[in-house]
Amino acid sequence: MSSKENKISSPAYMYVMENTNSDPGLAASITRAASKQTYYTIRFLADRERVADAFRAYAYFRWVDDILDADSGSGSERMAFLKRQESLLEKCYRGEVPRDANIQEKMLVELVQHDHEKNSGLQSYLRNMMKVMDFDARRRGRLISQLELNEYTRWLASAVAEAMHYFIGHGKFALHHETRYLAVSAAHIAHMLRDTFDDVRAGYYNIPREVLEENHIGPQDVQSDAYRAWVKSRVQLAREYFEAGRVYLARVQNPRYRLASLAYAARFEWLLNTVEREGYYLRPQYNERKGMGTALRMSWLTFSSMINLRGAGVSP
Repeated sequence: MSSKENKISSPAYMYVMENTNSDPGLAASITRAASKQTYYTIRFLADRERVADAFRAYAYFRWVDDILDADSGSGSERMAFLKRQESLLEKCYRGEVPRDANIQEKMLVELVQHDHEKNSGLQSYLRNMMKVMDFDARRRGRLISQLELNEYTRWLASAVAEAMHYFIGHGKFALHHETRYLAVSAAHIAHMLRDTFDDVRAGYYNIPREVLEENHIGPQDVQSDAYRAWVKSRVQLAREYFEAGRVYLARVQNPRYRLASLAYAARFEWLLNTVEREGYYLRPQYNERKGMGTALRMSWLTFSSMINLRGAGVSP
């Protein structure tokens, strides 16, 4: 994934690698260590009967992402690891039960075993997230095109949006419309902007090759005028996507889904406001996002968005 905030030294990763016993709370522990917001969203907003699988879905790909981000190991070793995960996914959906799955891989096995719907949102999540992981593994150290960047965002947005519909308010009415994925696409755009410095150091370049070549700059020239102009265009696009995403949310029947989506969006809209206020200069860190003041502002943004949806004719 584009986020490199949870490195190989993260508590989640260390917990996974040190724990060798089968633990039903493992997935929840990984999730909480990696992302408090995701943990509490699942715990309090997911459908009760799907909470455990929601934790597994997040925790499994958190583990895969940390392995692929690791500085140790060669590129060929990382690709071999990823090919194993892709093969494992296919075997599970063919009804095979892998006998050599480790404790982390068993989370994926259990997810597929619990998926009894044809073309389910869970299957969409698993397959699209595997594409995201594959792309990240292959793009490390090379420039990517605008087309590749668009596909990357589409896979991620499809995965996250379908997973949210599968785990939160499953069975309630929700339009299958192109706007279904726009809010998550906006969040992904903001996410990649936020992680620019960390990603560049790790060899992930989130700016298209065409922009670099046209302006004769490198992916490290984050403070250049041309890079800032590109950042401005991405901020504007993300805002348009968030606005269109709210139109979609106003027609989603389940209030828990709307609340989870608006809280997710608020986290990144705060970042867009900050980048815009600072003249589209990106920073290596945005640590204030973890502070109480920022949390209150995001909460207010979420609350006001719920009120606006109510004004659009949907009662939260």
